[in-house]
Amino acid sequence: MPSPLSKLSRRDFLDISGRFGLTSTLLAATGLGAGLTASTLARAADQEQQKRYKTAPKFQLRFGASGFNERNLDIQKSGQLFFARDLEERTNGAIRVEFMGSNEVCNQLDCVGKTQQGIVDIYSASTQNSSGSAPYLNVLDFAYMFPTVASMFHFFYHKKSEQLLREPLRQRHNLQFLFTHCDLRGIMLGLKWQDKPLVTSIDDLKGTKNRVTGTQMGRIAMEQLGLNPVPVAWEETLDGLRQGLLDGAETWMSAVAYAGMAPVVSQAVDLRFFAGTEHTGMSLPKFDSLGSELQDQVMESAYCAQIFTQGMNEAGRFEIVGATEHPAAGTVFAENNVRVAPLSDAERSRAEQMCSPEFNPEPWEQWRERLNKWSGGLDIYQEIHDVAREIPRDVAAVNVKPQRWWRG
Repeated sequence: MPSPLSKLSRRDFLDISGRFGLTSTLLAATGLGAGLTASTLARAADQEQQKRYKTAPKFQLRFGASGFNERNLDIQKSGQLFFARDLEERTNGAIRVEFMGSNEVCNQLDCVGKTQQGIVDIYSASTQNSSGSAPYLNVLDFAYMFPTVASMFHFFYHKKSEQLLREPLRQRHNLQFLFTHCDLRGIMLGLKWQDKPLVTSIDDLKGTKNRVTGTQMGRIAMEQLGLNPVPVAWEETLDGLRQGLLDGAETWMSAVAYAGMAPVVSQAVDLRFFAGTEHTGMSLPKFDSLGSELQDQVMESAYCAQIFTQGMNEAGRFEIVGATEHPAAGTVFAENNVRVAPLSDAERSRAEQMCSPEFNPEPWEQWRERLNKWSGGLDIYQEIHDVAREIPRDVAAVNVKPQRWWRG
């Protein structure tokens, strides 16, 4: 199920975005769907540009969205363009957002750093890759802290997320955490596993060599499971999976689809062993400079983007990506012959007992103590673990009740 933009030549897209601006072109494209052609996009981008520039903004915010653009946000619906449009409309143009995706100004590893330096005002990247510049984000990556995707949404809406996550990020890293997509990570096996039986046990993966993202906590989990985490540059990962130099990579299934990994992935092992969170945040000094009225509007847009992501990304996982045991025809996984290895609940429970702090605390002690100190003395793993278990395991992610987490 390709993005509507895939029907457009790169030359046409560059011509239109050159005339009407990248942000206006991307926002216009989100509303056209199957009716998108070069001429309809040009007209819509012109209208979008005129609407956005009708009034002079009080604040123009640079949004460094790492590798995201309209094409891959059609696959992983993590809300970045929705947020930009909603914020401009909600503030009647008082805030104008300059959306800079496709790694134009920052990438997964350095968007947070460039936000802290004032190069961009808003950023989007996975918390795992961002943890190098904001190490408190490692707090989300304890193995099996979140039992389900629903438990993740429950936490990010929860009022305790202010104390447990957002306030320490403000104090330590000058970041205002706005909203996030939620998924759980597994092991995505490369072409070396194409002709092998479908993985049914964690034992099938012992001794394999797997690319790891920037997360320190993810490495601990992988080491305990015998998954040999190897830090490999993204641009080298696809070749490694294609040629068999790497067995696999830890990520979530939508990331395989939006990042163009599907042609070199043969099995998606649904291990669900720690969080996958493509979040959007903001420079705290810039947020503080907006004044209380516009700050309220930013938070309302973040809340709406969180709801958008909760529903739309869940639908996209199954209808666009094919992240299920039997991917539907036309999904990215079906078209690239990616087999989903679902694993049984019993097998995931066995993996949890091998690597989680609840059952195997010693490897986590150093990081747990560090994060406890940064949180102000809380037992941060236990606190988030408990919040994540306030809802039953069988609650669907789309049925988690939204709430405005920042209001008392």
